[in-house]
Amino acid sequence: MRQLLSVPAAGLLLVLTSACSVSVGNAQVSTDELETQVSALLAEEVGRAPEQVDCPDPLDAEAGAEVRCTLTDRGATYGITVTATDVVDDEVALDVVVDAEPQADDES
Repeated sequence: MRQLLSVPAAGLLLVLTSACSVSVGNAQVSTDELETQVSALLAEEVGRAPEQVDCPDPLDAEAGAEVRCTLTDRGATYGITVTATDVVDDEVALDVVVDAEPQADDES
């Protein structure tokens, strides 16, 4: 089930949990691909992409692997947890969870 939360300060409806899959040719989903997929998923769910998605680390292509990313939109930064939920052949199913509260200025 997909849940949405309205966050007036950011002016963006945030996906609390959602899923998609990405094709990989090796043992990791690159940071560039993660950023692209998370941004596209958010755009699909809320009607527009955030201004920026930053994933500093790649995601291992194995079920249960996790990486923290951030999204920035309209002056607010939110943490995102991206988890590989399943890997079949070279397709990695992703679960994306956006934090309910923005990060404090010293966390971004």
